[in-house]
Amino acid sequence: MAKVRIKDVIETFKLELISGEEGINRPIVTSDLSRPGLEIAGFFDYYPAERLQLLGMTEMSFFNKLSEPEQRIRMEELCRDITPGIIITRGQEVPEELMQASERESVPVMRSNMKTTRLFSHLTNFLESKLAPTTAIHGVLIDIYGVGVLITGKSGVGKSETALELVKRGHRLVADDCVEIRQEDQDTLVGNAPELIEHLLDIRGLGIINVMTLFGAGAVRSNKKISLVIHLELWEKNKQYDRVGLDEETMKIIDTDVTTLTVPVRPGRNLAVIIEVAAMNFRLKRMGVNAAEQFSNRLNNAISQGAHEDY
Repeated sequence: MAKVRIKDVIETFKLELISGEEGINRPIVTSDLSRPGLEIAGFFDYYPAERLQLLGMTEMSFFNKLSEPEQRIRMEELCRDITPGIIITRGQEVPEELMQASERESVPVMRSNMKTTRLFSHLTNFLESKLAPTTAIHGVLIDIYGVGVLITGKSGVGKSETALELVKRGHRLVADDCVEIRQEDQDTLVGNAPELIEHLLDIRGLGIINVMTLFGAGAVRSNKKISLVIHLELWEKNKQYDRVGLDEETMKIIDTDVTTLTVPVRPGRNLAVIIEVAAMNFRLKRMGVNAAEQFSNRLNNAISQGAHEDY
């Protein structure tokens, strides 16, 4: 199923549909846009027909200087069977040649009153967001002190209960049980909840609770950049867990590596406090304060001084 169709762009940007109405369900397959200036001048060797085309003041001014046969040929060349649509900006008059060509090929022609560069920027951001690579992960996403923390672990380990305690402590729930994640940039992952379970928490013994209804609008948010993954697992007696924190593990989500901490779960451990502190410590590390490195340096200095005194 196509993620974005021309009709979505028309609705989002309040565009005026001029012609080619039969093609409003055409899919948009790339976030790249095109301003076909060279093409209107007659050079179609590298015409990116699969892109959404924007015709601004510059393109239309040149087009109006062409002869009528040239105008007709250029517009017919612009309207291909894979062209999703053509947008005329600044509220300019749409050429009759373009309308005729668009009707023949069912290429939607739209008009906007926005300036070309501004519409170009807004359209690019919109399409990059909608066409970004996506995945879904079983877990809970919480905004803790501005850090997007994705809590993962096997079913029944206590993810939702920990999330409830974190919400009570003033943090904000983004998603529970299923987190939809999209990669908006090379190293930017944004998570949100599926519409069906937005603002809901599933607590065993209580059932489904609505966090926004219980704790207010300040206890939830619609999406959040994921900066840290905390994996909860049942305590294994013979497993060696990190006691210092010098080694940083990562988890690959789509094409991005995210810092990951493994927290063992057993009775008596306050997971909410541990995760809260992990988020604060993560922020400190990004600010250049690394407690584990400071301790390691002190330890090395003490060992060096002790060895020097022995001599």
